[in-house]
Amino acid sequence: MKQKRQIGILFALVLIALVVWLWNFHSKPRAVVADTPVKDDDPVLSVDNPQIRMDEIARARKTEYKSSGRNPFSSIQAPPPRVPRPDKKREIPGPQLPPPPPPPPPLTLPSGVKFYGFGTVPNGTSRLAFFSDGQEVYVVAEGEVLLQRFRILRIGNASVEFEEVSSGRTATAPLEEQAGGSP
Repeated sequence: MKQKRQIGILFALVLIALVVWLWNFHSKPRAVVADTPVKDDDPVLSVDNPQIRMDEIARARKTEYKSSGRNPFSSIQAPPPRVPRPDKKREIPGPQLPPPPPPPPPLTLPSGVKFYGFGTVPNGTSRLAFFSDGQEVYVVAEGEVLLQRFRILRIGNASVEFEEVSSGRTATAPLEEQAGGSP
């Protein structure tokens, strides 16, 4: 009984597949072949003289390569083409803009303040910088403010990078070694 049932299901599936195949075969639109181009219209075949033209080959060999400045073996993009600058003689007179203000002087620590060392906290990861101002000693961690004016950004082995809080300008101060006294 089980085998008869399996054969019946197989027959039904084959019948369904046959109906689906016939339906798709009859419902597909037929492709219509358009006008094929005539071989006389083909520009490749319209060569007057099929012989090798030695004069054109010689002219091609004599041409000199002129680089555009791009290295073909590098993935870096070529520099932009140079734009000719307009002549100053052709400039249209108009209102003159005032010259830009001079740049501010370079940022430095106050004259008495010196960066003389650094250290780390034994159970922490932050570095500490040591500054001296005469007899006063300041111990400042990265991210803290020194003299209410300078924020310490990064403490390195040979320098400290700081930022002026009011203007946002950054600078570095080198490590100044102090002359060691005799004991």
